[in-house]
Amino acid sequence: MRIRFYLYNISFLLLINCGDDKPSSEIKTEETKSQQPVITAKAIEDFKYTDYALSSRGETIVADWEKYKELAIQVDYLKKADLSFFNGDKSLLKGFIDTLKLNIPDTLKTNPIISRTAIIETSVLRLNENLTLDNIDHQLKLESVKEVLVAFSNLNYQINKKLERDLYEKIKSEF
Repeated sequence: MRIRFYLYNISFLLLINCGDDKPSSEIKTEETKSQQPVITAKAIEDFKYTDYALSSRGETIVADWEKYKELAIQVDYLKKADLSFFNGDKSLLKGFIDTLKLNIPDTLKTNPIISRTAIIETSVLRLNENLTLDNIDHQLKLESVKEVLVAFSNLNYQINKKLERDLYEKIKSEF
């Protein structure tokens, strides 16, 4: 009789404790969330691309172009793996880029520079999409970060080239 009593109690305890475990789908979801790699400053530093800086003449020209300066600051944050600006609301990013494109200084309104701002728009919006969607591969997110950095660098390159051509034309016309 005692053995039956103990067997019933043990069986009862086993049945009660079996329901405390989480379903395996919940465990897998928690594991995948914790295993998703984070974009780090080290990963961004390892990108292979030519990072062009503005010349001193370029700095003077863009001094009044507020949205360019703000974008340059955000790109510097991006290099440090601060994605908050690019991970924000898409409509705010779109408005920022539209203002950037509308306020290009007159001396820089050339087709190469305008096209570089369009490329920046595309790459920034693509980065935003890739960062805000959960099912995007980590490697694709890193590639999108690199695209923004390359696009901004190419804008700087085109600004420098434009100013260099203007200086060359000025010197050429004096002779």
